Amino acid sequence: MDVLDKNGLSIAVDVTVRFNPTFDKIGFLHEQFGINFINVLVIPEVRSSVRQVAGRYTAEEIYSTKRAEVEQTIKDETRKVLGENYIAMKALLIRSINLPEQIKNAIESKLQQEQEALAYEFRLQREESEAERRRIEAEGIAAFNRIINASLTDKILQQRGIEATIELATSANSKVVVIGSGKDGLPLILGNN
Repeated sequence: MDVLDKNGLSIAVDVTVRFNPTFDKIGFLHEQFGINFINVLVIPEVRSSVRQVAGRYTAEEIYSTKRAEVEQTIKDETRKVLGENYIAMKALLIRSINLPEQIKNAIESKLQQEQEALAYEFRLQREESEAERRRIEAEGIAAFNRIINASLTDKILQQRGIEATIELATSANSKVVVIGSGKDGLPLILGNN
């Protein structure tokens, strides 16, 4: 069926309804609407509900952003009307929504641009998080260096130098020549140079 959206744009909608008469009320149903109750009651009421609900939404909302809400509203309103007339609606499915090609392309383009904007925003947030992580890391390294610098003395440095010299001397892969001592009291180590 063709329906009009909130702005008067024509939309083709294909709807399927599953229903059955309320078994203990079939006599009343036939008395009021006759044996052809499907064409007299069900189809017109479904069409009316679909048109009323579609008229509350824009084509974009019906086609993409609020499709589930539109479908649920149509179900609720149709179920109420049919239930008052001895019909138990089991399901209402919107099988397809067809917009004019130009409107459909415009909506899809807009949705694509929105997704690209969200992706760009995500990348910005990720980069900001990375920059914050690096800033925190740099602050940690700076604090570590301040603590180490405050506790270093010439004696500790000499001790480390002696330990390094002992490790070099005991290494099987090195040739070490120790000559005198440097200006800070540590031995001079000459390798292959």
